[in-house]
Amino acid sequence: MNDAASPHRPVLRRSMVIAAFSTIVEWYDFTLYLYVATILSRVFFGEGAASLITTLGGFAIAYLMRPIGAIFFGHVGDRHGRRTMMLLSMAVMTAAMLATALLPTRAQIGPAAGWLLLLFRCVMGFSVGGEYTGVVAYLLEGAPPGRRGLIASLAAAASEVGALLAVGVSALTVSLMSEAALTGWGWRIPFFVGAGLAGSVWVARSAMEESPEFERQKVLGTVPESPLRHTLANHRIGIARSFAISALGSITYYVGITYVPTFLTSAGRLGEGDSLWLSTAAAVVVILVTPLTGLLSDRVGRKPVLIAIAALGAALPMAMFLLMASGSPQRALVGAIVLAGVAGAYSAVGAVATAEQFPGEGRLSGLAFGATAATAVFGGLTPYLAQLLMVRTGSPLVPGAMIAIVAVAVLPVLFTMSETRPVPGRSPT
Repeated sequence: MNDAASPHRPVLRRSMVIAAFSTIVEWYDFTLYLYVATILSRVFFGEGAASLITTLGGFAIAYLMRPIGAIFFGHVGDRHGRRTMMLLSMAVMTAAMLATALLPTRAQIGPAAGWLLLLFRCVMGFSVGGEYTGVVAYLLEGAPPGRRGLIASLAAAASEVGALLAVGVSALTVSLMSEAALTGWGWRIPFFVGAGLAGSVWVARSAMEESPEFERQKVLGTVPESPLRHTLANHRIGIARSFAISALGSITYYVGITYVPTFLTSAGRLGEGDSLWLSTAAAVVVILVTPLTGLLSDRVGRKPVLIAIAALGAALPMAMFLLMASGSPQRALVGAIVLAGVAGAYSAVGAVATAEQFPGEGRLSGLAFGATAATAVFGGLTPYLAQLLMVRTGSPLVPGAMIAIVAVAVLPVLFTMSETRPVPGRSPT
């Protein structure tokens, strides 16, 4: 879509850097839970496979809060500005992370500990609901039109730096501590680190300038009075397309990357430390692939790049999960790296493509209804379902099959969607 009078003034580089790299903290805080899921299951729910299922179920429940948070923060961002929204969401995230680090354990207060963990995960999910889409919109709106794919992809790359930091801190904590120390108090360390990082980002964001797109809306008097109603009335097709694009991006990321340590531990017969280090290597691959794919989408367009990566998502995942289930660290590394490359590349282009489905007015609300809703279903629920179905069927192919099915379903949408890359001489979105 193309706006009349859309802004061409890029925001200051300092503000762009703060916005892009603040997703490091956002994704560290949120994905940390999955990387230490096997530890949290013992600390808060007791021993056994059922405890791990419950812990992953908590992640899924928290994900259901993301659309609610996205709608709330999307309204704030569309009505009062992107900067205001990002400050508020980071404040909530900091509080939730610190509260998690201070939680009493099951050994101290019994089953209530598990309920408190789930409560703070829900608060975290609520805050993250507005984070990633807000940052992507801010970067897209402040970037030169011909570099939107590259610059918006920095949010995806930085988020993977956050995931890398999360898995690295988790692996280091697990490797350096005894089991008794880890379950007694060591599990708190990664969460304290996250709380400190989140507080630092809030301070940095206070120095950011407002998005030029929102400033344009204020000057022209086009800021929607009711962003949610405006978006639902005018951009239903954009919502549907962004849902489809994000559905595949979510399942490739959360099953193909963040679920992998749990898969390797439970089905691949690797220890927690080895699984986390393999995931660290996969995260490095994502960081390298993401900006290159974003740049490619600026050159050839969003549509052909998304179609090519979706085709890989249909063809490769089952074979890669079979490799990871072999028990061989070398084969597991190959499988993890290939899956990470596919997920990272798709996320890089999916981020800018979903944001470009909407004009500036109501953009964050549109992303809330489309992209974030898809992430709640195909992100938060899928690690839980993958583990549950794998336990019941005994087949390591299940996670890969889940990715492939979604890829096949999304491909027709990608083939029929319009190209959203800005064309020289035309007003950008």
